[in-house]
Amino acid sequence: MTEPRAPRRPNAGGGAATPELPDRQRKSGHPDHPDHLAHPNHQERRRNSDHRDNSDRPGHPGDPGHPDTPGAPGRSGDPGRHHTPLRPAASELPDLAGQVVLVTGAAGGVGRGIAMRFAAAGADVVVHYRTGGEAARALVEEIERAGGRALALGADLTVEGECHRLVTEAAGWRGRLTGLVNNAGVQPTQELAGMSLADWRAVADPNVHSVFACTQAAAAVMRAGGGGSVTHIASIEADRPAPRHAHYCASKAAVVMHARAAALEYGPYGIRVNSVSPGLIARPGLADDWPEGVRRWQQAVPTGRLGRPEDVGDACVFLASPMASWITGHDLVVDGGVSARPTW
Repeated sequence: MTEPRAPRRPNAGGGAATPELPDRQRKSGHPDHPDHLAHPNHQERRRNSDHRDNSDRPGHPGDPGHPDTPGAPGRSGDPGRHHTPLRPAASELPDLAGQVVLVTGAAGGVGRGIAMRFAAAGADVVVHYRTGGEAARALVEEIERAGGRALALGADLTVEGECHRLVTEAAGWRGRLTGLVNNAGVQPTQELAGMSLADWRAVADPNVHSVFACTQAAAAVMRAGGGGSVTHIASIEADRPAPRHAHYCASKAAVVMHARAAALEYGPYGIRVNSVSPGLIARPGLADDWPEGVRRWQQAVPTGRLGRPEDVGDACVFLASPMASWITGHDLVVDGGVSARPTW
């Protein structure tokens, strides 16, 4: 789900706040192997189960800009109507130690949140960027300072050969690739009547064709390594079109169906393919850029807030974990329940 805004280059986006990474025992092997079902620090997890990580929250409830402050972005105006739970601490995430995960478009925004949650879960993370090299390297440094392992790699995913090169380099870093999150894409707005074929392709190439090429390249590596997990980042607009979003909506519908088709063909090789469809995700300045849209969303969403990049990241971590070992070809909607709202 996106707010109307000017076209932007692939992989762009604002930063997201980040959690502290755990000190995890590293393991190797396939993510669905039974050895990965037992967390090495399970006793510590139980001791810390009542403690939630709120390090991404500015100040305290009641402070201006805090997500739990009535009337703040991501919060409804009725303080008694909704409760916003803190997101899970790193110790409560599924254990992904031993996994190597490539996240495309990870230099900022949703992609950054996804990469940080994989790192918090113990995975080694390849941070892909197209133009945001400085931001990607800063993210890698942040992950490493917290005790994780990460690598920044640049590539233009509108070029098929670049997709294959990216996957090859990502797999070569740690000698394997167990996870791929196809997050990179663009979100322009334009009326359908005045749209040219070139305009259409400018969305289809980064949003759909890159997903096809990266998945094909990653699946070949995963098949040789015994399996893995692929997750596409789609949108609730895949089946709920919005004005001036025809090319974007169509691209996300294609991504959802590609995940289902790929799940069918790659399943026999131990490769699961799913999609995640987010709703409106907060970013710095969104309430100023699109106040009317944010207001409408807050009034409609049952949970009373906008999504955060980490909400999408947690969904991706779950789908890549052994907990989702029998889930493939599924579209996981992460929209705070707004899709449950009747439209008539």
